[in-house]
Amino acid sequence: MKSILVYCGANAGNKEIYQNIAKEVGKTLAQKNIKLIYGGGSIGLMGAVADGVLANGGDVLGIIPNFIDSWEVGHKSLPEMIKVETMHERKALMEKVTDGIIALPGGYGTFDELFEMLAWSQLRLHSKPIGLLNVNGFYDHLLLFLDKVVADGFLRQDNRDLLLVSDNIEDLLAKMLAFEKLENELYVK
Repeated sequence: MKSILVYCGANAGNKEIYQNIAKEVGKTLAQKNIKLIYGGGSIGLMGAVADGVLANGGDVLGIIPNFIDSWEVGHKSLPEMIKVETMHERKALMEKVTDGIIALPGGYGTFDELFEMLAWSQLRLHSKPIGLLNVNGFYDHLLLFLDKVVADGFLRQDNRDLLLVSDNIEDLLAKMLAFEKLENELYVK
């Protein structure tokens, strides 16, 4: 994978572990020479991930809608920032230019983006690995809910398995690389 799209909160959360893991994700991406694709913000976990990449000599592409940029929250130190008109345009472009997707803790925006990418994968609109970094058990209840959705017949297990989960960035990246290879083999045959 040459690039990874990271979804996460524009807020920092109220536990230091969230900021720390965001910076660690950025550092890890930079060390592995994986370009960060993200929403272009300078605040919250978004800013922390970007700062982690930049502090370690990595490459970053921010994609931000003009209306959000007008709030003066766009990251000023990015080597590359693309400004778009709508959230829909932003999400489509982000997916187009990335090789994989990771969600860190966040709120409605993070959930929206994560589930849209899962739905697109289920529909075979893309075959990119989607990872969930379950920091501090943040997503434990969501994962239980997804298991309930499968048990009650609203989601097939193979589509549930599209979401790769770990509480460790190195492990999550390894799962994503293994998934990427498997998916490429499946799509070729």
